[in-house]
Amino acid sequence: MGGTGPSRHHDWGDPLVRYTGRILVVCPGCGGRALVTPRPGLPPPRYVSELLVLPRRLTCAGCGATAGWSADVRGGGLVAAQPGGTEDPFFRRPLWLQTRCAGRVLWAYDVEHLDALGAYVGAVVRERGGASPTRAMFARLPRWLKESGHRAEVLAGLERLRELARRSAPGDRSDAAYERGDRPRPYRALYFRGGPYGDGTRDM
Repeated sequence: MGGTGPSRHHDWGDPLVRYTGRILVVCPGCGGRALVTPRPGLPPPRYVSELLVLPRRLTCAGCGATAGWSADVRGGGLVAAQPGGTEDPFFRRPLWLQTRCAGRVLWAYDVEHLDALGAYVGAVVRERGGASPTRAMFARLPRWLKESGHRAEVLAGLERLRELARRSAPGDRSDAAYERGDRPRPYRALYFRGGPYGDGTRDM
């Protein structure tokens, strides 16, 4: 993924929520790979932040397990889920894509997320856009993952996760894919409903 010559990466400030459209998780029924997506039949979100309040569905092709999630309502708004950590932000299931790396745990939501991380980690030159959103994904990555001394190890870890993404049986589960209570500190954002899901967010 990193290539053999110098590469350049430009960070446009995309938040982690952009990669929550499809999340691979450990199935609560069989322990194999399950998928968390917005509930089928919903209109597409107008803004990427709406992905945090869209009703969700968990499905497992292996054992047929299903589950649903809807955002809590508080003060006239929907309480947004909070991405980050090694659990999915909706059902709080361990992420399927986890592996031990550089003495820590490397994780991702799905293959699109892996591609984004690989492009960033493999880049020799990293540039930022004009804006610096407070929740931009690359700016908030842990230091160990961004250090050049860990580049080869992290890229190898991302390749292991890519292989895991192609597997789905309970026996394929990584020994790192378990609950560890590392949820991000809650900021309790509310999404106020104007259209199908809302018209803006506000931190409480």
